[in-house]
Amino acid sequence: MTAIETDVASEEGTRRAPLIVVSAVLVAVFLVGAWAAWFLTIDDAFISFRYSANLAAGHGPVWNVDGPRVEGFTNFAWVVWSGLGAWLGLALPLFAKVTSLLLGLATLYLLIREGHRRAGLTGVLVGAGAYVVFLPTYFHITAGLETAAFAAVLLRVVVLGLRVLANEPVRTWEPPALLLLLGMLRPEGVLAALPVFVVWFVRERGSKRWVWTLGAVVVGAAYFVWRWRFYGQLLPNTFYVKFGNLDSGWIWTKHTTVLLLPLLLLTLSLVFRKATRAVGGLLVATVAVTYLTYAVSGPTMDYLDRFADHAFPVLCLGTGIAVGTLAQRVVGAVLGLVAVGWSAVAGVSSPELGLIANYGPDLQRAHVAIGKGLAEADVPGPARSVAVTDAGAIPYYSGWTSIDYIGLNDPEIAHGADPTEVVMRRRPTVLVVTSVGPQPVGKRYGFDAARATAGYEQVASVEMRAGYWQDIFVLPQYAGTVGEHVRQRADAARQVNDPNRPEATVGRWLDRLRGQLPF
Repeated sequence: MTAIETDVASEEGTRRAPLIVVSAVLVAVFLVGAWAAWFLTIDDAFISFRYSANLAAGHGPVWNVDGPRVEGFTNFAWVVWSGLGAWLGLALPLFAKVTSLLLGLATLYLLIREGHRRAGLTGVLVGAGAYVVFLPTYFHITAGLETAAFAAVLLRVVVLGLRVLANEPVRTWEPPALLLLLGMLRPEGVLAALPVFVVWFVRERGSKRWVWTLGAVVVGAAYFVWRWRFYGQLLPNTFYVKFGNLDSGWIWTKHTTVLLLPLLLLTLSLVFRKATRAVGGLLVATVAVTYLTYAVSGPTMDYLDRFADHAFPVLCLGTGIAVGTLAQRVVGAVLGLVAVGWSAVAGVSSPELGLIANYGPDLQRAHVAIGKGLAEADVPGPARSVAVTDAGAIPYYSGWTSIDYIGLNDPEIAHGADPTEVVMRRRPTVLVVTSVGPQPVGKRYGFDAARATAGYEQVASVEMRAGYWQDIFVLPQYAGTVGEHVRQRADAARQVNDPNRPEATVGRWLDRLRGQLPF
């Protein structure tokens, strides 16, 4: 190497040193955040895991091995991926967490790389900075659901769109493939990827775009026809339970607007500058159509703004570009501090933080313990049936035939049947009633516990957290064995999961963190 080449290499290394240092700090913050949330696995994730386990066992993606097929999930690609983990014999909660952790790191990598390419170091500090200081991100990564996967794929789609606008090369197969993947992760993913796909299709030249697009359409249509024939319903079962609550959707929209206000405004500001108008239009359109589904459906189970997280990295990238391309450096610095600071404060001030931060240990000492106790009970196979409100860890760990009397995994109840009548007619061996105390009170989700439990014996009451109990009722002939095993499992789980601390507080979570070792 000549002296000139040495000087050039040294100069390039000097220019890259700040980026390397900033990136290392961002990754470190990210890993600490993931560690702090590692306790969490959300109960809903076990719904997908049950379908995945049955798929891996050769039964197909079904809720119960015997009986009517039902599509109680909206994340087909995640179920299939988790099915691979189950087929390999891996623990699905850990498999899902590690997958999401890697996808979260991939998201951070894209924010660093694209932020730097399009807005310099400021783009990295603001865009990737807002991402890593937003605490809910880490709970979505560790929860076990497809949230981090959806956000990562959508960000990749947007990155491809920015490359198309900049006349940079894009692999012809990638936009159609990502459109298909995003739609299989969640149905609204097709809508979310559509703005980028349209831009790519219009600007791409040559016949290959037709070939790859047609291929994606054929695969997507084949999947749609298969699932329609397999489940016998045009739409996933959850659609009939949850979709169409416009009042709840309006509340979600107002809350999300406040939660992400600086990021939304700064991304929108790109539209009003000539140099960034096309970029801003694409980003705004992507965020708008992504959130449209939730604005008209009133999403339930939206703990710590899970559905807002789907487009959160896109907003982070847009904010980084908006601040990093401002000519007024001082104004940009102030706006960047506001955006990052707002994300940090909004994340840690969520009223749900205390509940979710302690949710993992609470789930272990209640739902997981009950499910494992049922699995160990001396009950013959044909009699292994349980009705539950929380259709996640209890059915998954028990392996029993399960009635989900909310209806997410029961087509009869989802289409309007009275859950009390359904449960009484099917007469499961075990009834798990969610209540505010050790005795059920009144109705919950339209289920009349007093009527349904007539003729059953109550064998246990397991406290998940303050004001949230699972009361166990069993047919008399199996009450002894079920009660013994459930109580043993619950007592053991209570000893290792914050014994005698059922309160859902941030302080309890921080106390647990102080007693933990790092990775």
